[in-house]
Amino acid sequence: LPSGIRLGIIDVPGHERFVKHMVAGVWGIDLVALIIAADEGVMPQTKEHLDICKLLKVKKGLIVLTKIDLVERELLELVREEVTDIAKDTFLKDAPILAVSSLTGEGIPQLISTLDHLSKEIEERSSDGLFRLPIDRIFVMKGFGTVVTGTIVSGKLSLGETVEILPSGLEGKVRNLQVYNQPMEEATAGERAAVNLQGIETSAIERGDVLVHPKTLTPTSLLDVYLEYLSIAPRPLKHRTQQRFHMGTSSTTASIFLLDREELAPGEEGFAQLRLERSVVSFPQDRFVIRGSGAIQTLGGGVVLDTHPIKHRRYSPPVINDLILLKDGSSEQAINQYILRSGIAGISFGDLLNRVAMPPNEIQTILRKMI
Repeated sequence: LPSGIRLGIIDVPGHERFVKHMVAGVWGIDLVALIIAADEGVMPQTKEHLDICKLLKVKKGLIVLTKIDLVERELLELVREEVTDIAKDTFLKDAPILAVSSLTGEGIPQLISTLDHLSKEIEERSSDGLFRLPIDRIFVMKGFGTVVTGTIVSGKLSLGETVEILPSGLEGKVRNLQVYNQPMEEATAGERAAVNLQGIETSAIERGDVLVHPKTLTPTSLLDVYLEYLSIAPRPLKHRTQQRFHMGTSSTTASIFLLDREELAPGEEGFAQLRLERSVVSFPQDRFVIRGSGAIQTLGGGVVLDTHPIKHRRYSPPVINDLILLKDGSSEQAINQYILRSGIAGISFGDLLNRVAMPPNEIQTILRKMI
């Protein structure tokens, strides 16, 4: 960009059949551009994309009306009004609305300057946490071997380091590392990276796997969550319902066990335990999306509270009180809760790293203070 900020673009598909790929792409982003063709206007998937961004708690964005060379100005203004209406109760309510044509170049300079301005307001991701890269592409590069790509959501990765693929547990070495097609010695949180792996075949890796440093994170098939059920959902969500679960670049089936009620009505929220068909790598405060198979596919989503819980009894006041603390309390309260819950056996520092969304040095500081 003109200011020197480097912006990585993740182009996600707009068609309703590919919304699951859109979910995978949007998970690691800081700034959303909602693209609407002026000759088509707002489509059903436009609203679904906006719902997904809200569920994943994207905080900043802009709206871009494209193909303006194909419509009269009156129609363009109608589309602008329509867009303003669907964005009024979302994080995009005060976002810039830009009209552009890639054919004539109209509006493109303003788009670039707006992106530059908004990028300066983005809070930089911390590179102090545990390294995680959800994998979205796997391929073979002639002369190099296996390459995986993805957005680094936390931590950092250096050339020559040993890495682990989860949930399989396979280990390999970082032979080459690129960020935005440039060879690098180190890649950090928020950057798109391509990692050339030595010692792992492409056939052993799947989209949805996560690249981590060895022995730092443990996969899980059980999650305690706070679930938000969208008001547009066609029917109540009943206890033990199975739906598609999307987090990071992974997608699997989740059985939803409601912990404090028999069903969630559209627009309601509540605590639940998700039992997953395939293990995932998750961290507290990770966001997820729940999708069905009907005409309106995105049903809800929410936030992960506990990544390694036990199976709970329903309607248990102590369980609900614990989850309220994990949802609304401080990190220090969460650490204290896990230590108390572990009893005389205690809890390892590695287990705490898996269950509290904080860098290791900050957890150490809190532990010293508590001692």
